[in-house]
Parts: sequence; structure tokens; C-alpha cells
Amino acid sequence: MTIHEPATDLAPRRDPLHPVLHRVLHPAGWPPWLQVVAIFACARLITTAALLILGGTLTAQSRGGVDPEFFDYSAIWDGDWYRIISYYGYPAQLPVDLSGAVRQNPWAFMPVYPFLVRALVTITGLRWSVAAVGVSLAFGFGAALVIYRIMRLRLPHASALFSVLLFSIGPASFILQMAYAESMQLFLLALALLLLIQRRWAPLFPVVAVMALTRPTGLAFALALGCYWIVRYLRRRSDPFPRRTMLVTGGLVLYSLAMGLAWPAIAWAVTGSLHAYTDTELAWRSGWIGQDELQLFTPWFAAAAMWFANPGGPVVVVVVVALVAAFALSFALPSVRALAIELRLWLASYGLYLLAVFFPQTSLVRLLVPMFPFVGALAAPRSRAYRIGIVVLLQGLQLLWLSVTWGPIQAYWTTP
Repeated sequence: MTIHEPATDLAPRRDPLHPVLHRVLHPAGWPPWLQVVAIFACARLITTAALLILGGTLTAQSRGGVDPEFFDYSAIWDGDWYRIISYYGYPAQLPVDLSGAVRQNPWAFMPVYPFLVRALVTITGLRWSVAAVGVSLAFGFGAALVIYRIMRLRLPHASALFSVLLFSIGPASFILQMAYAESMQLFLLALALLLLIQRRWAPLFPVVAVMALTRPTGLAFALALGCYWIVRYLRRRSDPFPRRTMLVTGGLVLYSLAMGLAWPAIAWAVTGSLHAYTDTELAWRSGWIGQDELQLFTPWFAAAAMWFANPGGPVVVVVVVALVAAFALSFALPSVRALAIELRLWLASYGLYLLAVFFPQTSLVRLLVPMFPFVGALAAPRSRAYRIGIVVLLQGLQLLWLSVTWGPIQAYWTTP
């Protein structure tokens, strides 16, 4: 007699939650936008932890005072100026010292970011510092998402994500969560570059306008657009440049130029001083080299003389020329040449803009952040050792720079 035992199902029972849990626990299966958000969020958590630790080391002589509240601590330095602008606007009369030289004042800072923060404060009732940090963080996340979109046009998914990681942990990336306008500027700049690459001309006009009144970007972007027009014209046989597009992009060049000059013109109209904006900007440099006039392409030589203990003229020239040459030669690297032509034109134009008008001091690290397209070149090598090494290097430089600028020793030379 054969005994038949009941059949048993040896196959494991499928938990209905298993696919969901699997997806949650394996980030590689997340949608790209969520991976970008996770990378940027983790980077900001590290910065936040560093800020909390640094806050406990401050002394009465520190810019942030002893044991500052986190959000107030995140709104020092330029955040103080943006707070003033939010509540009091801009002075109709430029403040001057006993010698008649223009002193530091709000006209050096553009209005979109502080007015947006003030609007958020009015609507929500949040403290100014909380609202300012929130706005910066929101635009920081937005910038990371747009940068991923830009990099994905030329790079595989993994390399585009790595570009976002490098952007998120760069030496001055902590500024993306401070009460500064940089994160808003970077979002608008990345969006403008993406629209330029996609040749979507109509939305570029409002983006350029807002960007030019957020941070001084309009003139450099106008130069990049002008170079783009020339490149398209020279390549018109292989890449058609219809007359209508030629006229639209030409108008966009002039429009960006006008927007780049709009803020100095507004300062002139309100204060009655033609040089209100440039004189105000020069006031920040007077603490380093005294009062001076704006002379294009001379600030780097003056800075080299100061930083290198006033060496002889030939030494200063060699230092500046070497830096310019190194920057120019970087465009010959295959990883940089692989970037979209629009990105390379922006990098070259912004570099020329900094060379023409900026006096190099410790804020230079922050002012280099708009050169974010370089992260696409840095992300090109796929060696695991290289990628681990550069992540450790950049994260270490960020923590070092954060401690120098936001730490207990805050003198004029530690300005972020």
C-alpha cells in the first residue's frame, strides 16, 4: 500500500513588501532624481554635523559669538548683509569715511535672494535665518538636479552621479546651505546652461534676467553667449544656423549684456553716483590694499604682490601668467574637451571675467564654484582608487575651509 503524503510547497513564500523593501534598500534601483537628492542630502548632513561641532569651539572674538544657535550661525558674514537688505533695502546715499571714500554697504549685494527670503518670512512667519537657510538649501537641491541633467547629456548615469557628488562636497560647497545667494545663482546658471545646450531660447530670457540680479553673472554670461554666437556662425555649414536663430541669439547676447549692467545702473539711479556699484565693490578690497580705482586686468597682479610679500615686478607677472596658462591648458585635456561646447565657453568666459575684475583673496574659493562644469571632467576617470581619493580630498578640503572661515579664528583674511 502506497502512502501519499500531502504535497508541501518548498518554495519560499513571497512577502508582498519584498519588492518595495528591496528597492528602498538598494539605491541603484532608485529613480535618478532620487539618487541625486540622496547624494546632496548626505553631503549637507556632513556639513551640518561639522557646523554643529565648530559652533561649540567658538569664542567671544568669533564672528558667530559663543555657542551660537545653528541657523543664526549659518547666517553670518554675507548673511548679515542680506538680512539688512531684506528689512531695510538699499541706502539712497552712499556711506563714506572721513576721507570721502565709499564704505562697505548693501549695494554690493543684489536683491533677488534677500527679497525672496523676506517674502518667505512674511508668508510663513519663520525667523529670517531659518527662512534664508531653507531657501539656500532648496536651490542647492535644485542646482544638483539640473547639474545631473547637464552631465547626463554627455556622461553615463554613474559618471553623471559622481559629478553631482563632487559638486556637493567641493571645498566651498558648504556655502550651498548658508544664508548666501550662491545656491540660487548656481541653480539659475545651471538652468541657463541647460537651456542653452537644448537651444530653448524663449525661457532663457527670464532666467538670464533673474540670474543677473541674484549674483554678478550677467556680463560673463553675455560674453559666453557672444562666443557661442561666433562658434555657431563659424560652424553653420555642419551645424545649420538659421537666420531667425541667429537674430534671436544675437538679441540674447545684447539682453544679457544689458541685464549685466542693470544693477550698476539701478545703483546710479537711486544714489545719484555713476560709480555707486563699483565704488562699493572696491570698498571690500580696500582692507587689503587700500583705496584704489577699478582697472581691468590689474587686480590679480596687485593680489600676487600682496600674497607674495610684495616681490619684484617680474615675479608677480610670472605668478599670474603661470596661473592663466594653467587654466588655459586645462581646456586641452581630453576630459574637458569632452564637455559640451556651451559649458567650455562658459568656463572660459567666467575665468576671463574673474581675471578682469576680481581681486583674489579668500573669497576666491567661493567664487570658483560657478565653474562647476569642471566636475564633469573630474568625474570622467572610472578608476575606483582615483574616485575614492578625489572624494576624500575634496571632502577634506571642504571641512578644512569651513573650519578656517566659519571657525573660531575669523580675521579679515578668513572671509568665506
